[in-house]
Amino acid sequence: MGRVTSAGKTDEQSLSAGVAVRDDSAAPPRAAGRRMLAYMGICLVLIGLNLRTVFSSFAAVLPEVTADAGLPAWAVMVLTTVPVTLLGVFAPLAPALARRFGAERVLLGAMAVLTAGLLLRPVELPAAGHLPALLAGTAACGAAISLCNVLLPGVVKRDFPRRLGLMGGLYTTAICASAALGAGFTFPVFRATGQWTAALWFWALPAGVVLLLFLPPALRASPGGPTPPAGGVSVWRSAVAWQVTAFMVLQAMMSFSVFAWLAPILRERGVDGGTAGLIVSASIVLQMLGSLFAPALATRFRDQRAINTVVALMTGGGFALSIFGPLDVIWLWTGLLGLGQGSLTAAALTLIMVRTRDGHAAAHLSGMMQGVGYGLGSSGTLLVGQLHQSTGSFAAAGVLFLLVGSLAAVFGYRAGRDRFVGD
Repeated sequence: MGRVTSAGKTDEQSLSAGVAVRDDSAAPPRAAGRRMLAYMGICLVLIGLNLRTVFSSFAAVLPEVTADAGLPAWAVMVLTTVPVTLLGVFAPLAPALARRFGAERVLLGAMAVLTAGLLLRPVELPAAGHLPALLAGTAACGAAISLCNVLLPGVVKRDFPRRLGLMGGLYTTAICASAALGAGFTFPVFRATGQWTAALWFWALPAGVVLLLFLPPALRASPGGPTPPAGGVSVWRSAVAWQVTAFMVLQAMMSFSVFAWLAPILRERGVDGGTAGLIVSASIVLQMLGSLFAPALATRFRDQRAINTVVALMTGGGFALSIFGPLDVIWLWTGLLGLGQGSLTAAALTLIMVRTRDGHAAAHLSGMMQGVGYGLGSSGTLLVGQLHQSTGSFAAAGVLFLLVGSLAAVFGYRAGRDRFVGD
């Protein structure tokens, strides 16, 4: 018989219901009361609220930055692709850093690097122009966001084992809200100030505020992470982990392509910059709705095949219709895209929590699926840019993402089966 939880269930019964109980061996060495735990939850959500502004803010003023800074075509390609690639490059480092320094302190350091990168990004260097700082600042932001991406699901799994649906929904909604804020407010700030540099600098402010708010729990936490449980499974040898990772790759290809290219797609179709920003923001508001409810729905059932399949097809279809569909109802197409994409991202991240038995396994699955997922998923933004450059339109990208959405539905169906990593 397994240990009896406060809900009157054994560990085995709780795990069979698809919700892992807290593993005492992986518990942090701090005794946090309810208020501190609630404050920690708020901080995690606020961190999520800063993880996508770097992508959507740059896309919102891309034509202005390109013209004013004289960016060559290769630089535009790098600035829209490299941040996503770095999400994959640095993801495998996050679990090791968390074991050495503690997840909270790594998150704090990542927020410091993110704030510094956002401050550096618009700087103009004498005789060198804007390009060096744009490249260095964007790279720093990508590295910092990568660490946060990987560690957040593990911390949620560790500290909120009985609230996975709620906390998973809140922090994934915050991530989508971050993209919406970047898309919706960057162009108005540019229009008010007349400077794209001010519009990009603006996003260092909320990141800096969250950095200060997160100082107390980060400094109070143990400087080292928990000892991994003996006999832990290797995610790299798990078929379940690879199916989840393939699903993540395909959703990342679509997700970051939307962040980087939806506004330019709309502007090329004749939509003015302000309206394009509003459309993208409205689409991402629907992403927020999808990301809020998808984890709660996914964790309610032991099997996620249906939701994974439906939201993958919605995303691929919505992306294609935003390119091919009649412009008169563009709000409808981008709305379908937003609802699908938000649900798809949340469904993929929720699999980290429902396909693992403890926070240690969740952190390693998160590192694997986000390392591979974002590393390969960055090819989406690159492919869209190359297809546009070679064909002169976004039509080929529309066809590409019909295919990507279909493949995501296939792997989402397989990853959604009721199994755990290591089974």
